[in-house]
Amino acid sequence: MGRITKEEVLSKVEEFGVRFIRLQFTDILGTVKNVAIPVTQLEKALDGEMMFDGSSIEGFVRIEESDMYLRPDPDTFALFPWKTGKEGATTARLICDVYHPDGTPFEGCPRCTLKRVIAEAGEMGYTMNAGPEAEFFLFLQDEHGHPTTNTQDQGSYFDLSPIDKGEHARRDMVVTLEEMGFEIEASHHEVAPGQHEIDFKYSDALRTADNIVTFRFVVRTIAQQHGLHATFMPKPLHGLPGSGMHTHQSLFSNGKNAFYDPETEDQLSSIARYYIGGLLKHARAYTAITNPLVNSYKRLVPGYEAPVYIAWSPKNRSPLIRIPARRGVGTRIELRSPDAACNPYLALAVTLKAGLDGIKNRIEPPPPVDENIYAMSLRERAERGIESLPMNLQEALDELDRNEVIQEALGEHIFRHFMEAKRIEWDVYRSQVHQWELDQYLQLF
Repeated sequence: MGRITKEEVLSKVEEFGVRFIRLQFTDILGTVKNVAIPVTQLEKALDGEMMFDGSSIEGFVRIEESDMYLRPDPDTFALFPWKTGKEGATTARLICDVYHPDGTPFEGCPRCTLKRVIAEAGEMGYTMNAGPEAEFFLFLQDEHGHPTTNTQDQGSYFDLSPIDKGEHARRDMVVTLEEMGFEIEASHHEVAPGQHEIDFKYSDALRTADNIVTFRFVVRTIAQQHGLHATFMPKPLHGLPGSGMHTHQSLFSNGKNAFYDPETEDQLSSIARYYIGGLLKHARAYTAITNPLVNSYKRLVPGYEAPVYIAWSPKNRSPLIRIPARRGVGTRIELRSPDAACNPYLALAVTLKAGLDGIKNRIEPPPPVDENIYAMSLRERAERGIESLPMNLQEALDELDRNEVIQEALGEHIFRHFMEAKRIEWDVYRSQVHQWELDQYLQLF
């Protein structure tokens, strides 16, 4: 998509009779925040003059330095294909960067953070493309409108209605996303009952992160219209597969895929190998960002197709990184660990940074592992030098705390506030008494 000018946005607003604009941005944890303005304030907003109180946003700033400015990206202008309010007003949105009053990017803005790492790649001659595969569950709501964990179907992988009763909701999600400019490539039922996946076309890293934020918002909105609750929680149900967000990544240089080399045996370039080497080296540290919840680590366990082991392969799906078969312009790597609960701006920033570090330092990956790693014994994995991803959030945070490369990607402000919030989350979790403990121990001891 080409650059959209301020004048073109104002023209579209008039053409479609837009009454309200949602200025959207995310906090450090990836939660979408909105500042709603009447259309009369749009020109002021597009000029970067829209102020808000940054101290009211978790992890942003202290109250004595609270003035922040939103700078909308005109390229992100989109109409919501549904009406709002009693009058049925047309609403549009713009995604914003957050700036200081002096005109410098705010260090706590995740979108600015990704743009900084993208600029670093640009200085090395590369642009990053990314394509996510976001899975989610659709659950029924109770009589009060609260989400349950009861599914609305008993479908499984690629099933169609009448078994898949969530197909109507999924169809409306696809239509809505397409109306907002998405190019949908696939939409299907996933392995578990109530589990779904909608894949949209890859784009540059910034646009992909914007699209993930929009995707989650649309999916949850349309689900509500069908009386369902959509959740991107990584592991909502014990004993069933969790929801991941496999992320396809490639680098381009001078319009050509930098991962492709027709002269090598596997047709992967040295740049691709170094990028893989960087992703593997820093995997244990960036997992805190790509898998940021206590619950994320209930998904990253053997037996459910989720990656656990730090390895790569062109042939099987048990390692962290898979190399899809396509070559030429479509040569790419598939990072299988992230889940859609992550902040997509930060997740792409840290994985891109890890790959760039691999290229800068010519980090050769170990040999690919083509056997099923799940079937290997602990001794066999040790002999092959195959490490595991962190087993829980605390372990992941400890790894992040030791890794200067991933900290540099985040910047000091985001790193500090992220660690503080997540340490609290872990401490609250570990100090709780859970139902499993009562079931196991109360009667016995």
